[in-house]
Amino acid sequence: MTSAGRFAPSPSGELHIGNLRTAILAWLFAKSSGRSFLLRVEDLDRARSGAEAEQLRDLQAVGVSWDADVVRQTERAPLYDAAIQKLVSDGRTYECFCTRKEIQEAPSAPHAPQGAYPGTCRRLSAAEREIRRASRPASIRLMSEVTEWAVEDQLHGTFVGMVDDFVLRRNDGVTAYNLAVVVDDAAQGIDQVVRGDDLLPSTPRQAYLATLLGLSVPEYAHVPLVVNHDGVRLAKRDGAVTLDDLAAVGIPAARVRDLMLESLGLPGGSLQDALAEFDPARLPEEPWVWITPQA
Repeated sequence: MTSAGRFAPSPSGELHIGNLRTAILAWLFAKSSGRSFLLRVEDLDRARSGAEAEQLRDLQAVGVSWDADVVRQTERAPLYDAAIQKLVSDGRTYECFCTRKEIQEAPSAPHAPQGAYPGTCRRLSAAEREIRRASRPASIRLMSEVTEWAVEDQLHGTFVGMVDDFVLRRNDGVTAYNLAVVVDDAAQGIDQVVRGDDLLPSTPRQAYLATLLGLSVPEYAHVPLVVNHDGVRLAKRDGAVTLDDLAAVGIPAARVRDLMLESLGLPGGSLQDALAEFDPARLPEEPWVWITPQA
């Protein structure tokens, strides 16, 4: 299978400058390393009508192209089911009946990392599980054998993060993100994952899960975010931060693309022009502070 990189947005709304800049970086990383570039829509539970079409339009407007048909997570349930069934058969899962409130109020397990699931339902007897099934559907959690896992990141080096008994399938039947993303990347031949560095803390969970499923762990590069003037991750509330917003104040997509490339120390004009000078080692290490330019 051909190696590939990818961009995988959730169709919950329009892409903002931070999303588009990460997509450009993912494209540059993939193309500079001879990989294909794929687009996956992660629409398991956060889809807004019309958002996918808007996102694809905006990606194309800034020059991001992809090398195969778009894949959607809602079309891939059999793959997720098979992965979960393997983990169940291997004795690596258990049913969990905890509510969010119960988890927040439960004492942490001894020596567990802060924020880790305390393992409440791991200790239930068969009779206790039967009683709880009568009143509440169960989620499926991984029965982790580790509390932390190390991954290698092209920009951050070795990163060691928490691994707890995280959810694989929610109690409403929806596959959890950490399971879906691991299965999807492997099925699509994605061996390079470039995404925002806010997702770095969850990466050890995914890498650990991949090893349990007998899948290859991709190369990772977690890139700096775009932030507002307060240093907070960019959001829609920060004003003109989408292509539509910026077009409305007289700033075309081509100029927005060039601003994003310039923020990376790359020439404007096109992504192909930028690709000729792209070097991951020379990327800025700090977040980019977005200030809406004058038209």
